[in-house]
Amino acid sequence: MEKILLEHGVKATANRLMIARTLADAHRPLSMTELEDMLETIDKSNIFRALQAFKEAHLVHVLEDTGEGVRYEFCHSHTEGHDDDLHVHFYCENCHKTYCFEDTPIPAVEIPEGYSVTGASYLVKGVCPECRKGSC
Repeated sequence: MEKILLEHGVKATANRLMIARTLADAHRPLSMTELEDMLETIDKSNIFRALQAFKEAHLVHVLEDTGEGVRYEFCHSHTEGHDDDLHVHFYCENCHKTYCFEDTPIPAVEIPEGYSVTGASYLVKGVCPECRKGSC
């Protein structure tokens, strides 16, 4: 993880390494609140500053969620020029978790001439299998 941060020009402090590992290990986008709960030893302002540094270095995707603010997802492609891990996300309206459908790419969209696309987001809402079984 330290190598990835350094390759992107992000200083690899102990807090940043812990935050990056937590995001990478989650395998799904996490909200600021979820990160705070998972990283009890790191205060909110340090988590926020690390996320901003990661965003500027193209290490995280920032997903707008349904009314809960944003969620952060660790990037798999790690390149500034091309993002090959844009995929569909599923938001469970019951447990409020967002899941990655990494094998489901965002459909191509025809954009009128003159516009410059810098990112895309595709969010499907419903109820996850665990909640449907009553396990949430």
